[in-house]
Amino acid sequence: MSVSIEIGSDDTGQAVHVNIEELLATRLLVQGNSGSGKSHLLRRLMEESAHLVQQVVIDPEGDFATLADAYTHVVIDAGDYNEQEIATMGARIREHRASIILNLEALELEAQMTCAAAFLNAMFDAPRDHWYPALVVVDEAQMFAPSVAGDVPDAVRRASLGAMTNLMCRGRKRGLAGAIATQRLAKLAKNVAAEASNFLMGRTFLDIDMARAADLLGMERRQAERIRDLERGCFLGLGPAISRRPISMKIGPTHTNTKMGTHSLLPMPEAQPEDLRNMLFAEMETEPTTVVEQPPKPSIAAEELIRQIAKPGLDLAPQSEGNAGPEDRDAKKIDQDPVIVTILQEMLADADSAYQPDALLYQDFSVRCRMEQLLPVPLNLNEFRRRFAFAKGGIMDPENPRWDPLLDAASKLPEDMAAPFLQIARAAMDGNACPDDAILGRAYGTRSPGRIRRLVDYMEKQGAIVVRDDFGGKRSIGIPQLGLSTEAQ
Repeated sequence: MSVSIEIGSDDTGQAVHVNIEELLATRLLVQGNSGSGKSHLLRRLMEESAHLVQQVVIDPEGDFATLADAYTHVVIDAGDYNEQEIATMGARIREHRASIILNLEALELEAQMTCAAAFLNAMFDAPRDHWYPALVVVDEAQMFAPSVAGDVPDAVRRASLGAMTNLMCRGRKRGLAGAIATQRLAKLAKNVAAEASNFLMGRTFLDIDMARAADLLGMERRQAERIRDLERGCFLGLGPAISRRPISMKIGPTHTNTKMGTHSLLPMPEAQPEDLRNMLFAEMETEPTTVVEQPPKPSIAAEELIRQIAKPGLDLAPQSEGNAGPEDRDAKKIDQDPVIVTILQEMLADADSAYQPDALLYQDFSVRCRMEQLLPVPLNLNEFRRRFAFAKGGIMDPENPRWDPLLDAASKLPEDMAAPFLQIARAAMDGNACPDDAILGRAYGTRSPGRIRRLVDYMEKQGAIVVRDDFGGKRSIGIPQLGLSTEAQ
């Protein structure tokens, strides 16, 4: 069986071949600016070698999913699975020698890097019995092995870079051969790029990239200008699997195409400006949007609080209470709760109340009680802290037996975690979506995403909740003690 495939033709029209067996041992690096034809080259390489070797494609843009229409590739849409499931698939494809396309199109960059790292590490850690040869194609490799830190967390960058380094540096002994493509060599980590012995360099314009490409191809610096003049779909190749000397080639046609196609000019619409205006605005003109005015949120400035605290003439309630009999005082106590609920609701309506110290909140509560002539203040500081936490968790009437299971589950956590836990438990009980970090942060009294992550991790370690995240950005949280779970959000 021949282990060489035809990748294209040189300047004289002669066929240019790539030795797949040699490629598996020496790896491949492709560079070219956007629009130079990198994806077309990789597609041609995979189509021609599909019958020779198992193929694994890390596809951040969803370009290669159409290979499954003509070949035996299986498309894995990463957004539908969590990290553990992705890792399990990475191990299984090595066992069953399945050719797959890991489609990361639906994910944000951070999730793409996390997913790719989990998948590559699972392949790398497969048992020795499953070390079959596999061609691992990574498009836009600079995303997964960046040369400098970017906007993603450092832990995510290190995990992704480590997985790519293992692929290119240590993967050969495990049967893994990396074929990576990048828009710019300057953006790709040097220890990843340096492990490739085969190079296909497409059109690029920046001097630093042309100089690095010329060095890799063994060309003199004055010859680097040649790289700038390459046409779309044309590459300079060098390496033991391609040619011992730099060779120019035009990549041949493919049997499949990207689902996005190529962008070309189209005739402009012939409609008159007035017709276009009617099409754009007709619906809005005939169906005006109804604006619902929201009532202003009650808030009390600090100066007003101080003034009200010092204001005389609010001490009538104790006098009347002192003259009242026991039955009247019991009736008054019973009637206090609706007023307390109203006050708590008014305080929660202030967006900043969740982030204020308990002492200041209790001062606000005391003033509002005096304004409602609830004297003495019906709750002390500890009782208020507990009642306000329940209110932030959506429970205004904690004496209601319906909430007993929730409050019992919350009692196993520190007091300051009651509000976010109750938010989650209420959502699970009502069959609603999982509260997002902003809602949990307001209940916990913080705007820090890191503190929220640590909060959720702590509650999970205590066994109070079970978190399930998928790569589509959706999260659901279960409450084992209640046997309930929120909807994914």
